[in-house]
Amino acid sequence: MDYVIAFVVGGAICALSQILMEKTKMLPGRIMVLLVCLGAVLGALGLYGPFSDWAKAGANVPLMGFGNNLWKGVKEMVDKEGFLGIFLGGFKNCALGLSAALVFSYLASLIVQPKMKKH
Repeated sequence: MDYVIAFVVGGAICALSQILMEKTKMLPGRIMVLLVCLGAVLGALGLYGPFSDWAKAGANVPLMGFGNNLWKGVKEMVDKEGFLGIFLGGFKNCALGLSAALVFSYLASLIVQPKMKKH
């Protein structure tokens, strides 16, 4: 049942994002930023934790989960380091994911020869 819940929740987040792209003039980058910020705000309000516990990977894998993870890191480091924790926490908590994204993006660019889209 956990797989079904994760699939439905993750799919719903992706479907809502797609609807935003289709029905508004928002660009994909802005929608991505919106999802990250929404995850951070929901985490700060204490709502993302219970949602994440229920939906598991369906809530943690999309960008909202990344925003929540950033928030958790910042909160933890502010409690330990004070003001400097604002700058340290997000990097500490998300370093593995960001590093993997950079490495795999670079490797993919070596294989597929990316081209700029012409408008």
